[in-house]
Amino acid sequence: MDLRKLKTLIDLVSESNVSELEITEAEGKVRIVKSAPVVAAAPVTYSMAPAPVAPSVVPAVEVAATPVAAAAPAEPVGHTVKSPMVGTFYRASSPGAKPFVEIGDTIKEGETICIVEAMKILNEIEADKSGTVTQILVDNGQAVEYGQPLYVIE
Repeated sequence: MDLRKLKTLIDLVSESNVSELEITEAEGKVRIVKSAPVVAAAPVTYSMAPAPVAPSVVPAVEVAATPVAAAAPAEPVGHTVKSPMVGTFYRASSPGAKPFVEIGDTIKEGETICIVEAMKILNEIEADKSGTVTQILVDNGQAVEYGQPLYVIE
């Protein structure tokens, strides 16, 4: 298995909810397991003697619950073209080729706008709406998830 494919698989596992992936091919078998983040625990001390318990007064404190608005990513204005699969996003048909679309290009519904490579298969992704490309939300060669926004068309 070549290193580029192995790196792509590792990236896909690390950026997804998948915790384990095993691939078997003619030249061998690869198993990728995502480990859980390590959390440092405070040291625990034990004492055999009972500790004296003194009565204490705890003042009542009233805490007002105020809703905190989560910093949600700004939704792009316009129609969003989303990835129909997990894979690697490519803007052009080959490394040296001109990208299918650029920001400001007018496209028609059904026109190929990018490629998502999944399991060594290059899948052409077509525009599902006509309009002008206003944003490209993914970098060339980046791993993408199912349903991840790729382009914004107005």
